[in-house]
Amino acid sequence: MAYVNRTNAESGVNLLALRSHNAALVLDLLRTAGEGGISRLELAERTGLTPQAVSKITARLRADGLAAEAGRRASTGGKPRTVLRLVPEAGHAVGLHLDRDEVTVVLCDLTGAVVAERRVPLDLGAGAEAVVESAAGEVEALLAGAGVSVLGVGVALPGPLDHARGVLHRVTGFPEWDGFPLRDALAGRLGVPVVVDKDTNAAALGIAVVGSGVGALGGGVSGSAGAAGSSGSAGPAGSSGAADPSGSSGPSSALESFAYLHLGTGLGAGLVIGGGVHRGARTGAGEFGHQVIQLDGPPCGCGNRGCIEALCLAAVDRGAVGEAARVLGVGAANLVGLLDIDLVLLGGRTVAAHEEAFVRGVGAVLEERARLEGVDDGAIPVRVAPGGARGVAEGAAQLLLAPLFGRGED
Repeated sequence: MAYVNRTNAESGVNLLALRSHNAALVLDLLRTAGEGGISRLELAERTGLTPQAVSKITARLRADGLAAEAGRRASTGGKPRTVLRLVPEAGHAVGLHLDRDEVTVVLCDLTGAVVAERRVPLDLGAGAEAVVESAAGEVEALLAGAGVSVLGVGVALPGPLDHARGVLHRVTGFPEWDGFPLRDALAGRLGVPVVVDKDTNAAALGIAVVGSGVGALGGGVSGSAGAAGSSGSAGPAGSSGAADPSGSSGPSSALESFAYLHLGTGLGAGLVIGGGVHRGARTGAGEFGHQVIQLDGPPCGCGNRGCIEALCLAAVDRGAVGEAARVLGVGAANLVGLLDIDLVLLGGRTVAAHEEAFVRGVGAVLEERARLEGVDDGAIPVRVAPGGARGVAEGAAQLLLAPLFGRGED
């Protein structure tokens, strides 16, 4: 993430936008510092802002209840420095994951930590009005008695869709949703801001912003059994900031380039390039499951034949999990070749039921591709994504939270 420095202010940057952006930078550093906090001097050094500017920003944040003192720290000279921390409970966001057959809703504080959760069955084909009413009812039930105000609701569901307008396209298997203004419908029903994105994009955003547990997986050998099992060592959401595959932590080590592959009731990808979610010019990037790899293959719900999604799900239905993993690996290898990404993360309920098999199978295909191409530093690592069953819902909450910290798109 690029910090704004003093020369930017001198070159005519809009002062209101600059102030907002600088406040976001300070908030993000408070977030990644965790409970231990960070001093004003460190904030100035990390952002390139003047100490006076940092003092004004932190004073406003304290007045708004977003920051608080976290004690004092010895300095190299003079009086001890006052340390500041983020106040997690100062704000909350709701994350709503509408899957084809269930809805998961979570309430997250400013760090992204889940403080409440609900999960119930859902029929995405029951009709727009029924689904909107069911989803809104679950949000209201979650917030009942919570005693918090929320920034809004982030909604994640299968695509394709228009993220900018919050309008759905022809969701695979549910063409009746085509053109439905989900964002406006839910916002009107709940009376709060709503942001809509694909489930894969939301999950990828959550990983990129929080980096929950990815560093704990280490940068070991792709596709090893240990890689799959290591997912249990993931730290809680909202721990000390983003982490990279090598295991280092802190705000400077955010995950910059990875693909999140989600295999559940369908198959899609969330792409993070240069530290941000890549949605494409029409927010259609990541329709990974519908690349055709077998021209005479089985029909897919999208209307084509031989799509990776259809082949993967058919193999899983036959109990041929190894075959499904290899098919997924072919698609992953195509992504790696096209985008030169650093890491492949696997998620979704189907992966969760067979973690080791999918990590091994996908990793084996990537290793073979790397060997054939003569890649000196080996294959791209394959890991199980952090977050588990509620990773998409947590990422949906980040659709509201991330912009506060200058970490998400508008």
